[in-house]
Amino acid sequence: MTRVGRVERTTKETSVTVGIDLDGTGTVEVATGVGFFDHMLDQLGRHGLFDLTVKTEGDLHIDSHHTIEDTALALGAAFRQALGDKRGIVRFADASVPLDEALAQVTVDLSGRPYLVHREPEGMAPMIGSYDTTMTRHILESFVAQAQIALHVHVPYGRNAHHIVECQFKALARALRYASEIDPRQTGIPSTKGAL
Repeated sequence: MTRVGRVERTTKETSVTVGIDLDGTGTVEVATGVGFFDHMLDQLGRHGLFDLTVKTEGDLHIDSHHTIEDTALALGAAFRQALGDKRGIVRFADASVPLDEALAQVTVDLSGRPYLVHREPEGMAPMIGSYDTTMTRHILESFVAQAQIALHVHVPYGRNAHHIVECQFKALARALRYASEIDPRQTGIPSTKGAL
């Protein structure tokens, strides 16, 4: 079974190509023009053991919003495509990941229904390089909308903005990895409805 997704998204603001292999080894090649976002996508692929390629050209002369948003939308769509009919997957998973003083707790349900709960410490530094820290929630909203998953992300504490954001992506990677793995005991769709 090949669990690969590939999405191209082109608007007047951006041109995005995303490829993902859920059964990869964590090989990542990303280029969005937003350095910290590239770093986060690298965390997602490496810690999820997803082979991930992302190429985005966007209107960075305005700001990074469209570039980040459209990349997250395409990534969510590619992830959903790679899951296929979800036959045999684990479906539910959670992961807790610390990064020095910060801790992220992520729980996911590959349910077919998009929903996000996101909590992180208030008063975080507004920028990490050229990355607007308010974009983290928007990335997750965009990803969830297209991936059609329920995602709960909670950072109960942390001081350093870089650590707070990065541990979220690492925990997300682990939770997505565990939820999308094939369960050898699960022969069908893990739902009483028969569909996800």
